[in-house]
Amino acid sequence: MPQSFKKKSGRLQQVALILAPLMSLLIILFVELDPENKKVTYTFAIALLMAVWWITEAIPLAATALIPVALFPLFGVVDGKTVSSMYFNHLIFLFIGGFLMAFAMERWNLHRRIALRILILFGISPGRILLGFMLATSFLSMWMSNTATAMMMVPIALSIILKLEESLGKEKIKRYNIGLLLGIAYSASIGGITTLVGTPPNLSFARIVSIIFPEMTEISFADWFLFAVPVTILIFFAAWFLLYLMYKPKERWDNLQMDDFRKEYTALGKAKPEEKIVLALFGTLAFLWIFRAGFSIQSVEIPGWSKLFKNPSYINDGTVAIFIALLLFIIPSKSKKEERIMNWETAKRIPWGIVLLFGGGFALAQGFVDSGLSVWFGEQLAGLADVQPIVLTFVNVTMMSFLTELTSNVATTEMILPILAGLAMTIEVNPLLLMIPATLAASLAFMLPVATPPNAIIFGTDRIRVKDMVRTGILLNLAGIIIATLVMYFWGTLVFGIDVSVFPDWAVGSVN
Repeated sequence: MPQSFKKKSGRLQQVALILAPLMSLLIILFVELDPENKKVTYTFAIALLMAVWWITEAIPLAATALIPVALFPLFGVVDGKTVSSMYFNHLIFLFIGGFLMAFAMERWNLHRRIALRILILFGISPGRILLGFMLATSFLSMWMSNTATAMMMVPIALSIILKLEESLGKEKIKRYNIGLLLGIAYSASIGGITTLVGTPPNLSFARIVSIIFPEMTEISFADWFLFAVPVTILIFFAAWFLLYLMYKPKERWDNLQMDDFRKEYTALGKAKPEEKIVLALFGTLAFLWIFRAGFSIQSVEIPGWSKLFKNPSYINDGTVAIFIALLLFIIPSKSKKEERIMNWETAKRIPWGIVLLFGGGFALAQGFVDSGLSVWFGEQLAGLADVQPIVLTFVNVTMMSFLTELTSNVATTEMILPILAGLAMTIEVNPLLLMIPATLAASLAFMLPVATPPNAIIFGTDRIRVKDMVRTGILLNLAGIIIATLVMYFWGTLVFGIDVSVFPDWAVGSVN
């Protein structure tokens, strides 16, 4: 990063550190958004402070996320016991369990074996190599952190790039290298869309919608997976086609051999017993997640395994994640005496900052509900009631997609979703029609290095320029916006049982 950019960023943070609290204080003292309910103004001022500090990173994101614990009770928005409970819930444990499984895969090198095996299956032509890397990255990011997946795949890609340069020459392969690295970043974000644990905005949505609409039927891991798979497939192939079209080599490759991949795979050696155990637990975890609650589409119904228990409603995806994660600490290692599949030294790498960031978003959502700020925002946007829902969704997704190019997708999701809930209440549109596409759009940021961690990781290789990312990313952004909007209306309505002309009973009176 250029030194001048760092200086400008530092100055902006210093200004935000002082200006944001001052603005919030002035709003509290001199503004009355709702004369009959001061909590609306207080919550707005606190939300503004958090938004500015999140966007500018005036203080660490996780530290900003703790603001509701200090300020909501002081201003009478939410009591201290309630707001504190927002920071640890079943979705937080779902996140922790998913990370522990990912760490186990990394500890025993299973993630690398999976990635290389997929590449070997796809062959050595430019299109197939690109497809293989993107498929491996996308699949792993469904279950692992997008950041961890990109960090794991980039060294593999760079080793292949070096081999390509040795065999074909640097100039001949230069443009294709850009497409390959972009493919890793894009597919890490795209794959994360598919599952509730794949990317933080998905978890934020699941928790926020349950807070704001407690009467709504839970959106399970299986529900989300069933809905998101078509979105993922369509955006994935749009990305692959776009990258291949823009960065395919002008000449044929004649010197490249499949051995380049096989040697990488052979170097891993025979699969260790621990790899087999982790793979078995990984498969079990995915199975239990997908079939816990069961799912139905029209006349087709698959019952969930949780029905085998006396209180199936007591069991959630967080329960499953922690149960399997605990097995990692119990099952002994066969290669290393007196060790287990997972140890606490590895587990301590859990990104607790992200956990606090989640909690801050959940607490903020609770504040929006309890204070009535969601309803107030919705009332201000009541003029949009006459706009067709599909048009409203398209505008909403477009705004969200481009906003997250410059801001944290988690923070933005947690700020916008409660507002969309209030808007849906006011204009009497099913809240899911607005909130689900917005959640998807938070992952559709492909233009800038700062947009997502995978983008930043590939930019850090010094093989890609910003203009390469922008000219490719803006086209994929637009494709993703269209796909997310259309799939929600023609597939999401079936999966989630939405009638676009009916305002659901569970949403009536949910936001007070």
